[in-house]
Amino acid sequence: MTASVPQPSTDRLWTLADAEDWLRSLELFGMTFGLERMRRLMTALDAPQERFRSIHVVGSNGKSSTVRMIAAILQRHGLRCGAYLSPHLVAFNERVRVDGEDVPAQDFAEAMRRAARAAAAVNRTLPDGQVVTQFEALTAAAYDELARAQVDVAVVEAGLGGRFDATNVLPSEVAVLTNISLEHTRWLGPTIADIAAEKVDVVRAGSTLVVGPELHPDAVAVAQEVCAGRGAQLITATTDDLPSIPGAVPYQRHNLAVARAAAAALLGDLDPAAVAFVAAHTTVPGRFEVIDQAPLTIIDGAHNADGAHHLAQALAAVADGRPIVLCLSILEDKDAATMLRELTPQAAGLVLTAATTPRALSPSTLASLARQVGWEGEPLVVPEPHAALAAARDLAGPDGIAVAAGSLYLLADLLRPIGAPGSTL
Repeated sequence: MTASVPQPSTDRLWTLADAEDWLRSLELFGMTFGLERMRRLMTALDAPQERFRSIHVVGSNGKSSTVRMIAAILQRHGLRCGAYLSPHLVAFNERVRVDGEDVPAQDFAEAMRRAARAAAAVNRTLPDGQVVTQFEALTAAAYDELARAQVDVAVVEAGLGGRFDATNVLPSEVAVLTNISLEHTRWLGPTIADIAAEKVDVVRAGSTLVVGPELHPDAVAVAQEVCAGRGAQLITATTDDLPSIPGAVPYQRHNLAVARAAAAALLGDLDPAAVAFVAAHTTVPGRFEVIDQAPLTIIDGAHNADGAHHLAQALAAVADGRPIVLCLSILEDKDAATMLRELTPQAAGLVLTAATTPRALSPSTLASLARQVGWEGEPLVVPEPHAALAAARDLAGPDGIAVAAGSLYLLADLLRPIGAPGSTL
């Protein structure tokens, strides 16, 4: 990637296609970590992140669900609430939401055009070889659009880690750590404590950190140390007196507990009826989402070992003796062997595929790993995702369950029409 990124036209409005084409031309994260490019972008856009209150959500799993639930609770308490999520599943504008709705495609496109102009100015000031990355541009556009929408508060999901994540320019009053598992060890460090330290670096002096129940003891120790050093309050979410979530899988109860605690940390006492309404009505695309029947077909964003563990629990709760066939694609930086150990014991069939990203493990590598962790029989290898899910549905039969999981990239592939251009996650 060089600084010759196509620049926006200044004499016409952008469409969503223009915005997505420009975003796809950018590096996803870049080779140089740090917040200097992001700070310069914020200056070029007149510091939009300073114009709303914010809650910053980090963690290994459950971030998107928790963000949506926090935003919904705040909205039920009368606040105009924005949200910034990642990744999207079909279109980039899914990442920016105001009062429970995706921002209109045209508003998102114009926010990206403003961010592109700012990026062009910033790129001219950067050392050779550095340019604004895709995630930085997306985050800058999101903050700019949320400020223009005059939200009272924005709930923001971190992308990768926390310390050097582009989202970490917020003066957030509340930070949230959903949970910790071994992930992205190449960038975040090899241990739970290392990863926790990277994530909770988003905690501001004098703010509040909310952590999920059953947080790993090593992560708890890190959270306690950071909060003590920064004069921040540490709150552990509990499921006490939590309203039920009709038809929800067990892990969403955990996410609701964290969301309730985070909203209370910002607002104080909450209206129990508002929390109950959110429990009954909030849905999260790609999280144990039923997309078809006969066979029951479920897509789930489980993309690491902890996510696979919770997906296995959820499947056990709904299987009722029905055969389960898995359609899996897993990325190379994940603990694929542990994910397979978690998921395959319940499976009557296994279909392996590759999401359309160079980070996906090859189906043959996954097949070898499946055999190593004890899968008996020959996994079915189907390289194209739509065809792979179709094969899983055939194997499950009309009375069975077909499940696509292992990577959000796979879900994105399956939710787009066959042949439609992909959007970089």
